[in-house]
Parts: sequence; structure tokens; C-alpha cells
Amino acid sequence: MTLDKINRGQEIEIMNIPDPGIRSQAIRLGIYEGAKLTCFEKIPSGPVVLQNRFQEIAIGRNLAKTIRVKAL
Repeated sequence: MTLDKINRGQEIEIMNIPDPGIRSQAIRLGIYEGAKLTCFEKIPSGPVVLQNRFQEIAIGRNLAKTIRVKAL
């Protein structure tokens, strides 16, 4: 499943971030393969907002379509 398919409030685990440039930037924000996050908000036709502890990170919808996740 990809990140754009998750629902608000759903807990997920990041399985794969294919782009190496994006992967290195995401690591700085606590988003890495194996990280367990919560979908804080999903804006219709907009970004997916992930919550990592007390930090919220918005991921653009096109980028979210490339990130593979697993529902927990």
C-alpha cells in the first residue's frame, strides 16, 4: 500500500522510500524505513500530514504515492 491510501488516525510503518534524495531528507525529520507514524490528517487532494511523536510533517500527495507503507 502507498502513503496516499491511508486514512486519518491510522498507524503505519514506512516500508520503502524509493528516491535516495528524498530518503536522506526524510531521515532528518524522523521518517525512515521501519519508522512507525500516525496519520494526523489527510487533506482532500492535498498533503498527508504524519505525526511523529509531537512533530507533524506534511507530505505532498504526489510524493505520498511513491512511499510504500504497512498498516499496523
